[in-house]
Amino acid sequence: MNRKVVVCGVGMVPFCKPGASESYEHMGASAAKAALTDAGLGYQQIQQAYVGYVYGDSCSGQAALYRIGLSAIPIVNVNNNCATGSTALFLASQAVAHGAVECALALGFEQMRRGAITAQHEDRPDPSQRLLDSMETIQGAEPETPVAAQIFGGAGRIHMQLYGTRPETFARIAVKARAHAAHNPYALFRSPVALEEVLASPTIFEPLTKLQCCPPTCGSAAAIVCSEEFARRNGLDRSVVIVAQTMVTDSNSSFDENDMRRLAGYDMARRAALRVYEEAAVGPEEIAVAELHDCFTTNELISYEALGFVAEGEAERFVLDGDNTYGGKLVVNPSGGLLSKGHPLGATGLAQCAELTWQLRGKANGRQVEGARLGLQHNLGLGGACVVTLYARAL
Repeated sequence: MNRKVVVCGVGMVPFCKPGASESYEHMGASAAKAALTDAGLGYQQIQQAYVGYVYGDSCSGQAALYRIGLSAIPIVNVNNNCATGSTALFLASQAVAHGAVECALALGFEQMRRGAITAQHEDRPDPSQRLLDSMETIQGAEPETPVAAQIFGGAGRIHMQLYGTRPETFARIAVKARAHAAHNPYALFRSPVALEEVLASPTIFEPLTKLQCCPPTCGSAAAIVCSEEFARRNGLDRSVVIVAQTMVTDSNSSFDENDMRRLAGYDMARRAALRVYEEAAVGPEEIAVAELHDCFTTNELISYEALGFVAEGEAERFVLDGDNTYGGKLVVNPSGGLLSKGHPLGATGLAQCAELTWQLRGKANGRQVEGARLGLQHNLGLGGACVVTLYARAL
């Protein structure tokens, strides 16, 4: 990055079940207004906007932001599967870092339907067909089982085969997620669950049970990024900065290694994290808090290794020792993660940004990670894209 990027405002609306939310443009406008209020800015001071959503018609971003004002700024609509929100943030940050604008808005929202995610069009090629073909080659396919559960569940099975990881270890991640979410008013599921309850919930695709799978939800989140000079000139909060960020897509290793972990984004995450650590000149051991893409408990566990928090094969011990929660080495998903908040695809990455911004400001209330100065965000989309962002509390 050529210039320091400041996260000067964040906002979101509580996530809720499909059918219980406002429509997407109302949610989007509410989250954007919350970010503007948090920053202390007017919409007329935003110079560009990047708006992410997966399920919506073209120019849905305009429909949401037109409810705030008609300022004639460029509004770019973004769709990158589950990494959509962080892709919008990536684009907004790039615009500021490289001097195209002084202040940009990243907004994400999703108005989802009930049930597992499925292809929306049957009259054209599926963009994930190569992924699906590879999965079938490696482990076969179950037509009646949600595809995402088969991919991420398959990644967990490989970890079990290689390292002897036990099913209850994955389930412990769901228990941890709910315990964290108890203090998050934006999360959908805030009631604690016992390990036995997680393991006894219906099996979706071994080792995954229902309570180890994130639910589809509706919601919206937003972030405003600006240059340090813009923030200083306008008296904005400059305490949180993006010190490194990268987005990657699949390489040959995703498909050529016959390894479900790699098909599920392990190599993308690893490559993105290494670039971020190198750019920021920090190591993963220096990070105090992280928001990881826990669409399934299995993905959170393999991501510990992909992001370098532990060596390959050591993720189970990391969980059993409590090093992924308060009092351990790293607090993972203090928000409750996707497992507890739910996963409105376009909003997820920006909700992660909001949580880490609150953490680094010291304003996360009952879920505050004391003394946090570095926070890592990992947002993954199959098909594929992975965005890793490192935030720091400015000295």
